[in-house]
Amino acid sequence: MKKNTNIDNFECGYVYHIYTHANGKDLIFREEENYRYFLEKILKYIIPVAEIYAYCLLPNHFHLLLRFKELKQIENEHFYLMKQFSNLLNGYAKAYNKRYNRTGSLFLDYLKRKRVNDEKYLTKLLHYIHNNPVNHGLIKDIRNWRYSSYHAYIDITKPSNIERTEMMKYFDTVNDFIAYHQSDVEYDFIQTS
Repeated sequence: MKKNTNIDNFECGYVYHIYTHANGKDLIFREEENYRYFLEKILKYIIPVAEIYAYCLLPNHFHLLLRFKELKQIENEHFYLMKQFSNLLNGYAKAYNKRYNRTGSLFLDYLKRKRVNDEKYLTKLLHYIHNNPVNHGLIKDIRNWRYSSYHAYIDITKPSNIERTEMMKYFDTVNDFIAYHQSDVEYDFIQTS
């Protein structure tokens, strides 16, 4: 993992935990089609610039764990990478507002992000992101949430846009991965605010 230089700015080659919430008490995802459409937007705007290690979409917020690819000849990496997220969120919000006949901002103004600098933090984030629906009381069993990358890891025979190889280095087998996700993990130093 690269050494940290500036936590606030996106830089190529670094791993980040990225998340945001709906504005106020709004929902980002109301139905199956919303989740599917958002994932299509991720494929369009984020996959070209990042390897996604994990994601979880919940009704009023989402989490991504990713590493930005090394991109050549980009003058302002932060601006370029933020533009990809702006395109993702604005494109989704416009379609969402049109579909539900609503106006105004769908997402909070600030895309929250935290650079990941060590392996212990990285594996805890993987657990935290996949278990987010359980932690919020939406389900009791992680296997029952369809809108996360968890299933891409437990069924590695299926093709996926999730970069599983990097995270599976921390587990001897898929069964170890599953056992880790079913274990209690302290999130004491994971920042989500």
